[in-house]
Amino acid sequence: MPMLIAVTLLWAFSFSLIGVYLAGQVDAWFSVLMRVALATLVFLPFLKPRQIKTTVAVQLMLCGAVQLGIMYGFYYQSFLYLSVPKVLLFTVMTPIYITLLNDIIDRRLNIGFIISALLAVIGAVTIRYQGVDAGYWKGLLIVQGANLCFAAGQVAYKRIIAKQPIDLPQRTVFAWFFIGALVIVSPCYLLLGNGDKLPTTTLQWAILSYLGVVASGLGYFAWNKGATQVSVGTLAVANNLLIPAGIVVNVLFWNRDADILRLSIGGAIILFALLVNDKFNQKTQQTKMA
Repeated sequence: MPMLIAVTLLWAFSFSLIGVYLAGQVDAWFSVLMRVALATLVFLPFLKPRQIKTTVAVQLMLCGAVQLGIMYGFYYQSFLYLSVPKVLLFTVMTPIYITLLNDIIDRRLNIGFIISALLAVIGAVTIRYQGVDAGYWKGLLIVQGANLCFAAGQVAYKRIIAKQPIDLPQRTVFAWFFIGALVIVSPCYLLLGNGDKLPTTTLQWAILSYLGVVASGLGYFAWNKGATQVSVGTLAVANNLLIPAGIVVNVLFWNRDADILRLSIGGAIILFALLVNDKFNQKTQQTKMA
């Protein structure tokens, strides 16, 4: 869990950087391509092709294609219709997608995980923003596409790694994840990108470099590795910790309007969801030991 919290704090800045400096100014598909390409370069030196079977490498590539490649396509487009706080708010369904996808695969219903995920959603919805504009519903649907891809990728990666040797260094195989994403975003940029909307300032190039190397490269590795070390319920709840963190950063550094009271209450509910999840995990472990 500490690793997931650390990445949450790291990613909290990404939303505002994209919304303030890139959205509408730099082509979304170029931004995605830059992030994925730089992240791939970070992990290529560690790649050991013989470390895992070809089938597993393909699975990791598919995981990256969905969780990163397709997700980013939705994610960057959403900023054309929604403000940073609304994009953050509309990610509240991710925990539900994670728990439901995992339960569908296992053909069971884990009440504990679902309760903790619902509590996290309630906490996030508490931090709500009023007003509906023309792009509201379109933006909402686009964000849900991103949420579903992000959730599916996390669940898939967690299950793929669980089947590998316990001593497998994940850094030696994680490049496959980014290669899979690169396979998706490269043709998307060529077909859908706008070559006339490239970065024009040093700041924009610096932000893209940071997002690619740090937020995407190191961030996704740490997040997915952290996902393999916690339960599905904890992973689901951790996804919504990004909402209050991202809004706090947006308010403090970019002076956006926010209801501090609702932010505080919502954040407290999300933290409570973590405690509830821990209780269910303890009961589950005790049942297995009995």
